[in-house]
Amino acid sequence: MDWMKLKSGSDVRGTAVGENKNLTPEIATCLGMAFANFLAERLEKPVSEVTVAIGRDSRISGPALLQAAAEGVAKAGANVLNFGMCSTPAMYMSIITPGFEPDGSVMITASHHPYDKNGLKFFVKEGGLDGKQVGKLIEMASGYQPDGVELTGTIVEKPFLPTYKEQLADRIRRGLGTDVQKPLLGLHVVVDAGNGAGGFYAELMEELGAWTEGSQFLEPDGMFPNHVPNPENAQAMASISEAVRKAGADLGVIFDTDCDRAAVVDYDGSEINRNRLIALISAILLDEKPGQTIVTDSVTSAGLKKFINDWGGEHYRYKRGYRNVIDEAIRLNEEGVSCPLAIETSGHAALKENHFLDDGMYLVTVLIVRAMKLKQEGKNLGSLIADLQEPVESKEIRLNITAEDFRDAGKVAIQKVLDHASYADDWHIAPDNREGVRISFDLGDGMDNGWFLLRLSVHDPVLPLNVESDVPGGVKSMLSALYDVLKDCEGIDFAPILKAIEA
Repeated sequence: MDWMKLKSGSDVRGTAVGENKNLTPEIATCLGMAFANFLAERLEKPVSEVTVAIGRDSRISGPALLQAAAEGVAKAGANVLNFGMCSTPAMYMSIITPGFEPDGSVMITASHHPYDKNGLKFFVKEGGLDGKQVGKLIEMASGYQPDGVELTGTIVEKPFLPTYKEQLADRIRRGLGTDVQKPLLGLHVVVDAGNGAGGFYAELMEELGAWTEGSQFLEPDGMFPNHVPNPENAQAMASISEAVRKAGADLGVIFDTDCDRAAVVDYDGSEINRNRLIALISAILLDEKPGQTIVTDSVTSAGLKKFINDWGGEHYRYKRGYRNVIDEAIRLNEEGVSCPLAIETSGHAALKENHFLDDGMYLVTVLIVRAMKLKQEGKNLGSLIADLQEPVESKEIRLNITAEDFRDAGKVAIQKVLDHASYADDWHIAPDNREGVRISFDLGDGMDNGWFLLRLSVHDPVLPLNVESDVPGGVKSMLSALYDVLKDCEGIDFAPILKAIEA
């Protein structure tokens, strides 16, 4: 077996159910042994003094993988806190929470992926492990033979979600400037957990006084029978939107399986995700302190940049990948740039006030605070983003690279676009171009009212292409112009562009 096939960015991920499974309990045991020894080496202390917390989401393979990973840690001689059902952000928070404070933690999850997938995320006090460290863990794990090794460490069940829930409750009370038991009286919130790990958020809302009638799919079910637990999924968003309208709620909140991503829905069912979600949290943060910098990924809209500028902030586009965005925000703060937020269009959001942890539930909690304040003024969350200019047309296309050296072929295509833009009067290279190539256009009689971003995928032989236009027909016009420049590039399938032009 090629163990490195389990590496997915900074996570371990594989198929955990069915005949083709490659993430087995035995592999989880080896990874548990490796992580315990990794921590002992990192902290320069005996492995017997190391403690590892382990939790899982609702996937059907979760209990077996958690038990196996826990046994691996104990076989290495370290000690385990078994959190049972948990969320990914909570697994990190446990490391810095008095009364818990394990040396590291492991979350068994595959985020929004299908029920047969699963994975492991690893945390230390400084944050999640990076790709290089995860590669080292996998390499270490591949050398272990756990059969016959005795468990010399301890495994203790100690749920953490009640503590994490109270941390969120404290954030709401602080945000509203009160210590009353039920500060959300009068607010109606619909919660959709997608049968993942986030159903407890409805309990939190009720405990704080909110009305939660209409909430759905709160019970953990690792087969995800109702909809994909993914705030970017159209069916999932349509479901929560309908639930909010039917219940007559003030807003709805939806989480992915492990709660590190989220989106909200306004009182009328309007979706607030992607650029709208970034605009909403940016407005709240900039209203509190203007002049700050908001770090996003590279595919955000031109309208969002204008919105952030109008609210007195600076918009800083960076590379896709939530770790890239977070690390850049941390770097900017270290250089003296006030940056309270790092957020990806996918919904991964990390706030400086929350240790730059990508925590969808914490993000929603900040939004709930503002929703309550707005309710008292007779307003809703959507009122904060009423001035957000959204594109008339938008499209995302993935161009498969068939060349053997896909990185080289992708770089050639991107360079060809850059070369053309250097002399074409109507092609403007974005001044904040930090990934691939972003070109803006003056369509019709307007200025800077259309753009595309062509970039090379980090892991896959694909060129993702995002196109947006503020005028009808602009997307086809830009795609036609791009195709004329790239059509002679070898080793790239341009059929999706032609299909979009001909549609």
